[in-house]
Amino acid sequence: MTELIRRYGTGLSMVMIALTAFWLLVLLVLPDIWLFEQSFRPYIPVAEIGGPNDFYSFNNYLNILHTPVPINFLGLQLPVHILTFIETIFYSSLVTLVCFVLAYPIAYFLAKVADPKNVATLFLLLLIPLWVSEILRSFSWFIILSFKGPLNFALLNLGILKEPIRWLSGYWGVILGLVYVYILFMLFPIYNAVQSLDSNQIEAAQDLGSPWWRTHLRVILPHSKPGIASGCVMVFMLSAGSVIVPQLLASPSSPWFTLVIQSWMFESQDWNTGSAYAFLLLLVCILFVSAVMRAFRVSLAEIAK
Repeated sequence: MTELIRRYGTGLSMVMIALTAFWLLVLLVLPDIWLFEQSFRPYIPVAEIGGPNDFYSFNNYLNILHTPVPINFLGLQLPVHILTFIETIFYSSLVTLVCFVLAYPIAYFLAKVADPKNVATLFLLLLIPLWVSEILRSFSWFIILSFKGPLNFALLNLGILKEPIRWLSGYWGVILGLVYVYILFMLFPIYNAVQSLDSNQIEAAQDLGSPWWRTHLRVILPHSKPGIASGCVMVFMLSAGSVIVPQLLASPSSPWFTLVIQSWMFESQDWNTGSAYAFLLLLVCILFVSAVMRAFRVSLAEIAK
């Protein structure tokens, strides 16, 4: 606070603090509190609000246990929304893992291998897709992966395929779209973490006879834990909460939990049940963040850097 006032002056500092407080309170905290309160109230006609039928309960949260599906999952017959919830969490975790596997080598190359004169140009090439809206980027993959799209056309003409493949069947299209849209949110935190590592430590490990894989395992990865944890948290939460990508690239056999929430709120007009589902997803995301912090042994402050 003192540093802020010293740098910008009292007047400008107060304006910045007031705008930040307004954004957090009015646009984030109060709407979430209202939705949380609504998630415990029943979906009833407006005329009955405040009447004897308007009471707090966990019924909206228990709605997720209804409507069993005629499919056995690991020997259990699960409700359709529970199954959708599990699949969303699983595939969001898979997207996070794929993003890490792809982003880590790129981040290391940019931080320690590439010529510093070329890094700015390489970053510009990576940032260009962010200039295009997420809707357009997702829709472009919808066109590419469609049954009669460019991908099937090219593979058929090259003789790689004998007949076109339905790429948008199942979760493959959703996974590809999410990885493409959110991989940079994994790349940048890892790059910042690797860049802060003293190159002399890497050279010392190599001089002592350490192979490349052990250098990464014992020197680079431990130092990069805050960046990896931050990237994993951002990619998982963005993937689990994505609406546009699953809406464009999912198939009837690959539902996404956010689309279920959207259906409750905007199609059924049941904001109470939709709010309950949204907070169930938020709870799982919080648990994921806690698990990542515990696994990487980092604090929330380190992730937020």
